[in-house]
Amino acid sequence: MLKLVALITLSIALFLVIACGGGGDSAAEVASPQASVEDHMVAQATLVAYYVDAALRAGMTPQEINVALGQIASNTVIDEFWVSDERGRIEFTNVPGLNFNFPTDPDSGSQAAPFANLLVGGDTVVVQEAKYREADGALFQYVGVAGVDQPRIVQVGFDRR
Repeated sequence: MLKLVALITLSIALFLVIACGGGGDSAAEVASPQASVEDHMVAQATLVAYYVDAALRAGMTPQEINVALGQIASNTVIDEFWVSDERGRIEFTNVPGLNFNFPTDPDSGSQAAPFANLLVGGDTVVVQEAKYREADGALFQYVGVAGVDQPRIVQVGFDRR
């Protein structure tokens, strides 16, 4: 029961922070709106990392986690969630039916390669500038953080069109 209460509390906090866009104004936000967006994306990815950890410990199924991520994406500015396992395979996402694996070699040359550093321990945060995706040409910005429960990539994506 205590795990369920903790999960519900974390879920509410996650939703509120993501829906409200995070904290207040700071000198950095005034100086650089792009840095502010990226800072919020890092915060969102970090919250998702903790959410996934809490959800798994509470016994939620992958399908239940995916549904929750889908609901958050439907009700906020976040367009995509990509959460891998320790091998870079997508374990949780709000984008059903897409089979994607992150590369595990940071030097592989693909658009997603820099995120491999989150798996191998080279980085704890990766902020990528908005780029046209290799898969479909859509202009997206991605930010990722390392998992808190195991080596994994926890990525949020924002459609910049």
